[in-house]
Amino acid sequence: MALYVQNSLTRQKEIFTSVKEGFVGIYVCGPTVYGHSHIGHAKSYVSFDVIVRYLRYSGYKVRYVQNITDVGHLTDNADSGEDKILKQARKERIEPMEVVELYTHSYFEDMDALNVLRPDISPRASGHIPEQIALTEKLIETGHAYVENGSVYFDVSSFDEYGKLSGRKIDELEEGVRVEVKSEKRHPADFALWKQAEEGHLMRWQSPWGEGYPGWHIECSVMATKYLGQPFDIHGGGLENIFPHHECEIAQSEAIDGSQFAKYWLHNNMVTVNGMKMGKSLGNAIDLKSAFNGTNKNLSKAYSPLVIRFFILSSHYRSPLDFSDEALQAAEKGLARLHATVKLVRDQIGKAHEEKASIGVQNTLLKYRREFVGLMDDDFNTAAAIGILFDLNKSVNTLLNSNEILSSGSLQAIDETYQTLGEDILGIIPKDIVNEAGGDLLDGLFGVLITLRTDARTKRDWATADKIRDQLSELGVILEDRPDGTIWKLVK
Repeated sequence: MALYVQNSLTRQKEIFTSVKEGFVGIYVCGPTVYGHSHIGHAKSYVSFDVIVRYLRYSGYKVRYVQNITDVGHLTDNADSGEDKILKQARKERIEPMEVVELYTHSYFEDMDALNVLRPDISPRASGHIPEQIALTEKLIETGHAYVENGSVYFDVSSFDEYGKLSGRKIDELEEGVRVEVKSEKRHPADFALWKQAEEGHLMRWQSPWGEGYPGWHIECSVMATKYLGQPFDIHGGGLENIFPHHECEIAQSEAIDGSQFAKYWLHNNMVTVNGMKMGKSLGNAIDLKSAFNGTNKNLSKAYSPLVIRFFILSSHYRSPLDFSDEALQAAEKGLARLHATVKLVRDQIGKAHEEKASIGVQNTLLKYRREFVGLMDDDFNTAAAIGILFDLNKSVNTLLNSNEILSSGSLQAIDETYQTLGEDILGIIPKDIVNEAGGDLLDGLFGVLITLRTDARTKRDWATADKIRDQLSELGVILEDRPDGTIWKLVK
């Protein structure tokens, strides 16, 4: 089957064909590193992590570029206010680049915990100032930009296709609607390519127009084309970046010679918390570290990074995602069911007789693989693909509970299927499973209860044995007595 993607540029689902055969270049707008990462970051970067994983699984050589914005992102996301890095540095009374180092490290720490693969290239905006100045000079030379008081602005009226991504028209952008417009701008929609550094501004570089710093939008254009060329295959980011950020990227990248900037634009939807928009001012922001360690007041407990990853992938990347305790607890139990079955399969591989996988098992696994791939080919539908994993889980549990003796080959084939679909693509079933409903501690606690029940049965104390079994069943845990011992499973 062909891979279909929803292209925000054309507003249609299209067959994906790479610019260069066998190679995919993908650029995703990375974080502005002035604070710890939150669940909105997790939604975006987990989603694109799976897209990259699936493209590689599909046989493409992928170069994944995700930038670090360490200068130029102003507090109103446009052309006024303070630089976010500078503002945080003043708040913490440290150097701006100390802020950058602290929160860049924190970002990758959180992404590693979420099992997000590192990008192939993580360029910093501050490391590409010469290229940004060079592009700005070309835009001035070709009549697409103008200089005012040491700042340089892109003239949106010079690019007829401005608004083609967002659907906004230039004449609809009245003065003062988006931001308070400075008089030096010719049109309210014009955006900064280079900003003059005010007195005392710490982040500044020499340029043909005096000391200053780059605009936010030009950074991504430069870093994307430097490492991927133009046009490249996929530009990704959050839905909130379509305007003005991505719209401005297109304009400044395509204005000079008309060559396409990016072929496909993919956008992930936003995050809410208990049905409300997430924001620090609303008091419902959830940073990842507090979700992992249980210190966030909006959550009743700690949730493992894999549970949060699983929860994110349980909805389509283009769908909104609502975080709540109830939803995360359901995700925790669902992931635990998958992990419990995989762990049981792996535990039995070494005990089974050596023989190739049976034809019946091979055909069953092939059926699930095809269904899984078919759903992922439909614009990376992870929610439906996870549903296939649960269907596989039911079939595997049926096999394990039947009288059929599975060979080591059959068990290994089952495990390889979980590994390919669940880990290589989705990143939710690691090789070393720790039960996500409580980890090794929970394994140990159930082990104690199983031992007490076994002792009771040995003493023919059937009442105690049955009481342990029944009370665990009420909690959603079933015990299965097997020839090689008793195991526990989560059933809800």
